[in-house]
Amino acid sequence: MGRIFEVRKATMFARWDRMAKQFTRIGKEIVIAVKASGPDPATNPALRRCYQNARSVGMPKDRVEAAIKRAMGKDTANYEEILYEGYAPHGVALLVETATDNHVRTVANVKSHFNKGNGALGNSGSVSFQFKKVGSFKLKPEGLSLDDLELELIDHGLDEIGESVGENGEEILVLRCAFTDFGNLQKALEDKNISPISAELEWIPTTTVPVTDEQAEDVSKLIERLEQDEDVNKVFHNMG
Repeated sequence: MGRIFEVRKATMFARWDRMAKQFTRIGKEIVIAVKASGPDPATNPALRRCYQNARSVGMPKDRVEAAIKRAMGKDTANYEEILYEGYAPHGVALLVETATDNHVRTVANVKSHFNKGNGALGNSGSVSFQFKKVGSFKLKPEGLSLDDLELELIDHGLDEIGESVGENGEEILVLRCAFTDFGNLQKALEDKNISPISAELEWIPTTTVPVTDEQAEDVSKLIERLEQDEDVNKVFHNMG
């Protein structure tokens, strides 16, 4: 237990550009979730996660429902989730999560971003071994005890719990579990009537690369370039 630091750089867009990007990302995730397991959130944990994340970014309920309705249509695009791996300048490893209906376009764009950002796109497996995939739940701390939560949730897959800071500087609690325990921990929180601010699957580095402020700026420019691509959902790094 202690302080947890986020490893995914906060998107550097203006507020409304960032919101539009988040809405698009969640809309794609809704399509993927509905096509995989149906439109009923009661029996579709992935869709429940989409609802939670939609609330966390202020996505209107009617837009969520419209996305579900579109996902049920025959003409809706089929999105494929593809993970790209590569290196930013100064030896920093990057994982780039995408959701695309045209992988040829996406790989060409991602490769171009790496090249223009003085990085290098790698092959599958060239970077991911330096990360582990985890479930991450962010909670409002009001009325919650870290010690009590740890005791109550450890049998449901909880690996780590700690304090952190949200994008707007607010105090939050972060709970992490193994990727395979995501559904168990999600259900345990639901059973306790705890509604997370967000529930995500993230890549956490097992080792980090120390960088100077100038080097971090070089890496951040590439991350920003990648995050502005319409097919890119999230970018993870191992900057120390």
